[in-house]
Amino acid sequence: MSQFDRFVFAFALAAVGFTVSGGLHAAEQAVQAEEAGAAKSEASIPFVNRGGVRDWQVSGDDKIYIQDSRGKWFLATLATPSPDLPYATAIGFETKGVDRLDRFGAVVVAGTRYPLKSLVESTPPPSRPRKQG
Repeated sequence: MSQFDRFVFAFALAAVGFTVSGGLHAAEQAVQAEEAGAAKSEASIPFVNRGGVRDWQVSGDDKIYIQDSRGKWFLATLATPSPDLPYATAIGFETKGVDRLDRFGAVVVAGTRYPLKSLVESTPPPSRPRKQG
């Protein structure tokens, strides 16, 4: 058996193993999941500087839960952490061109601009523990 024949045999055997193990179906599912994840990450909040934001809650030094005027929650992740964010009593939103906050926008905390890394739809933020006493 020549080396070329061995290569062809090994390739055919690998292809059969891939197909039998459900590799084609798994690959198709992975592509669909990636497309769904990409579509989910493309969120935006319209009229953010004209009453489009109802509420916001900080989660750490790089995440903000933002509720729009319709009651839908979004999770904004900053590109770099902001040491002032957990203590902020007011924040600003910077948009480019249109009055719509998306992943190309920024959050202003204590006069410093922090670009967004992502803005995705989210569930409501986790509830804060109640103080006893």
